Amino acid sequence: MSQPAIPFDPSCMDEYDPNSLPGDEDLRRIDAGATPISGTERVALRASLGRVLAQSVLTPIDVPLHTNSAMDGYAVSGAALPGAQPIEMKVVGTSWAGRPYAGSVAPGEAVRIMTGGVMPDGTDTVVIQERASVNGHTIGFAGDAARAGDNVRAAGEDMAAGSIVLETGSRIGPAELGMLASVGIVEVTVRRRLRVAFFSTGDELRSLGESLEPGSVYDSNRYTLFGMLTRLGAEIIDMGVVPDTRDAVQLAFGEASACADAVITSGGVSVGEADFVKETLESQGEVNFWKIAMKPGRPLAFGHVSDAVFFGLPGNPVSVMVTYYQFVQPALRRMMGERETRPPRMHVRTSVPLKKRSGRVEFQRGVLKSTPDGTMTVESTGEQGSGILSSMHAANCFIILPMENDGVGAGELVEVEPFHGVM
Repeated sequence: MSQPAIPFDPSCMDEYDPNSLPGDEDLRRIDAGATPISGTERVALRASLGRVLAQSVLTPIDVPLHTNSAMDGYAVSGAALPGAQPIEMKVVGTSWAGRPYAGSVAPGEAVRIMTGGVMPDGTDTVVIQERASVNGHTIGFAGDAARAGDNVRAAGEDMAAGSIVLETGSRIGPAELGMLASVGIVEVTVRRRLRVAFFSTGDELRSLGESLEPGSVYDSNRYTLFGMLTRLGAEIIDMGVVPDTRDAVQLAFGEASACADAVITSGGVSVGEADFVKETLESQGEVNFWKIAMKPGRPLAFGHVSDAVFFGLPGNPVSVMVTYYQFVQPALRRMMGERETRPPRMHVRTSVPLKKRSGRVEFQRGVLKSTPDGTMTVESTGEQGSGILSSMHAANCFIILPMENDGVGAGELVEVEPFHGVM
């Protein structure tokens, strides 16, 4: 008599799981559920660093404000240039940056001008000083030393008065601060800070300062989440390690959802783990539990707890960081009102073979390097286990190997996602 078949549920050790969602479908669902928060505030320019603009900013002035010289040299009339024949001109004054020449310049005359100096009336061209020879109060140069309009920056060339300096949804960095300052902006309207609460679940976890018993480990996930969320510019609420009990989990979710726009947990969403997280979420919100066709980081939960968006991440340290960067951070940036929420990717050649089995998209940790000929190559950081957090420390990019890929040879093109900006 034959024995009944033993039920089989694919695990994180299996490369292919027919019940796993592809990553683009997960992203689509998350984008649809993570909408921008309401609420703005008016802040001083320097206080806006790292914030997201809630209103486009228009420049009240032309940039540059005046037509000026792009080089040190001599301001002349382009119409007075004779072509290839040498010419001499009388130098009638100097236009310094911040101290313009007050008079008009007649044909056959020149004004000594410094970079940034306002172009005097009657001039539209700058002959750079290296092309001119000085003889007392006159200069001589070949007629073809400059063409009409050379070496001049027109008023409003960079930004015309009334034009947009920065659009709604722009994140303000150092360059953006400088742009706003260059047009005299004192205050800007930004989105309020996104409030994110997070905690870890697991009886094996210990906070720093506690002693370790057999089987216990220090909780590193709250520290990586703290770092990633701080760099993102969120207002963070660290709720610590929550014990695996029904009351503790229910209390944590209730408190977190009452004070935050988003709630993030690590651990408690994998098959076989304590079901208090799932039980609580089913009673307090609407949550989808997915298995993602990716490695590392197969288990993921997304939905809402009361009015807060919820992300349930795996427990392994590398899985937490990979799923955060691929799913959570783009959603949080969208909630913050940013226009661009995903980092750029590019293709480079790998300098080493990369092992992989088909069935899941793999996010290997890699190191981008510049070769002597100026091209870029990438190599693996080594062991890629989901608990090897040092692989993230050693990396400066993700190497993204598609689901159907079954390994890469040295010299082949691969897709990489460099760590940059808010990463």
